Amino acid sequence: MEDHILLGIDVGGTAIKGALIDVAKGEQLTERLRLATPQPAVPASMGLVVNEIVKEFKWEGKPIGCGFPSIVKNGVACSAANIDKSWIGTSIEKEFSGATGCPVFAVNDADAAGIASIHFGDGKGVGGTVILITIGSGLGSALFYDGQLVPNTELGHLYLGGRIAEHYASAKARERDGLSWKEWGKRFNKYLRHLERLFSPDLFLLGGGGSNKFDEFADRLDIHTPVKPDRLFNRAGLIGAAHYARLQMQKGKNQK
Repeated sequence: MEDHILLGIDVGGTAIKGALIDVAKGEQLTERLRLATPQPAVPASMGLVVNEIVKEFKWEGKPIGCGFPSIVKNGVACSAANIDKSWIGTSIEKEFSGATGCPVFAVNDADAAGIASIHFGDGKGVGGTVILITIGSGLGSALFYDGQLVPNTELGHLYLGGRIAEHYASAKARERDGLSWKEWGKRFNKYLRHLERLFSPDLFLLGGGGSNKFDEFADRLDIHTPVKPDRLFNRAGLIGAAHYARLQMQKGKNQK
């Protein structure tokens, strides 16, 4: 397999996805394989699911980029909002490498989506402050200034009206409360307004599964900052995870 092709894994609270990615072009080369996240979402059982994806793509022994729903520092999970708390303090890279026999490079899942956008999507070449929000089980965030990532922002965990924002305005909250996308859009607008007051961004980009529904709630958004779905949509997590792995591998070579 060419060295510019890597396996991207996108771990979520409800599903774990995988696909082969051309990290030179930022393109998804295969259909996305989507498997249910085991419940409870503990390290050992999630490792088994990741290994199923590795086997499906015949990727044994090759590098993997993994977007993970947690604050990630040096490959270690430091939070666990939508997965089992036993992940806290666990090395994602060591756990999944042990399960698959592959070198694993882990990054926060929303940061992975942001990396894809900045390198290949609608964030490419945009100066100033860019915030990408992923709309899914929670609200992930990736913050960039002049193309440089500020990692692990977790802006979905800000408080909004006395509640954690993602408990109020995520796609999961919309389903829980039986809201239409238009009704939910009013909530999401409040969240974006809050971020606008805090960060004065130059652009909001949207990713995750909810970004596919942008046309259904766009008319409920009333803020000064431009808002648009990133053209990579929910492919961004996989593309960004694989590209992150490539960057880390290049970094390792340069340090030798």
